[in-house]
Amino acid sequence: MKVFISSDMEGTAGLVDWDQCSRDGSQYAHAVGLLTAEINAAIKGAADAGATEFLVNDSHSAMTNLRPDALAGRARYLSGRYKPMYMMEGLDDSFDAVFLVSYHGSASSHASTLSHTYYSPSLAEVRINDVVAGESGVNALVAGAYGVPVSLVTGDQVTAEETLRFCPGVQTAVVKRSVSRYAAESLHPSDATELIRDRARTAIERLDRTPAPGFGGATDLTLTFRSSDYLELACRIEGVRPATGLSARITAPDTLELYRRFVTVVFLCRSLPG
Repeated sequence: MKVFISSDMEGTAGLVDWDQCSRDGSQYAHAVGLLTAEINAAIKGAADAGATEFLVNDSHSAMTNLRPDALAGRARYLSGRYKPMYMMEGLDDSFDAVFLVSYHGSASSHASTLSHTYYSPSLAEVRINDVVAGESGVNALVAGAYGVPVSLVTGDQVTAEETLRFCPGVQTAVVKRSVSRYAAESLHPSDATELIRDRARTAIERLDRTPAPGFGGATDLTLTFRSSDYLELACRIEGVRPATGLSARITAPDTLELYRRFVTVVFLCRSLPG
């Protein structure tokens, strides 16, 4: 049984400031240790229920945050700043489950700690079929395309709620309660890892009752940008058209291509000064 793990960082218990999540930050090394413990808890919980193969896609910032030798379960490690499928690179239909570890709320969410959606200088809001989506919802497009259930998400309470909008049956490990964008009440790291391990075990045990995300045949993404520069640049991509105000609508023949076009928008937006 194979598990794909997309790991971010901002959803880790105890992390509430960009300084903790930035390579040059004073607490970065400690934060990586906390994140690694949460990833390993997810791996161990899945292994408790029979999972045997793991791929960890390091999806935070430059995507070179983890020590490969510190990962449990002899997990394979996918890292590096340029991945054509970004946070979901490496996923295909050979996997049995997707875990989203240390995820955070969307750019337009209310009081989710360190909230943003992919590239915060450019994107103010993302909607899937007119429903607000965070990175968990956007990434679920890929899982749905391959028919793989998103069976676990870890992070704050806002992230859990946003994921449930698109991933019915997902197990949620709420390791902190966001108070504001820069404050949260977190579980003790030991309690956080115990909770994640428990929910990961349950996620694998209940795979037969967890459907892959389904979006229907008319799926579209609506992006609201923070400035007209980003909007103008995005609309040069096939399938991206202006909507109202600073918004654009992305359409595609299937959800996999929809995600690819979204990621292309993100890569282009990163070329502009933030």
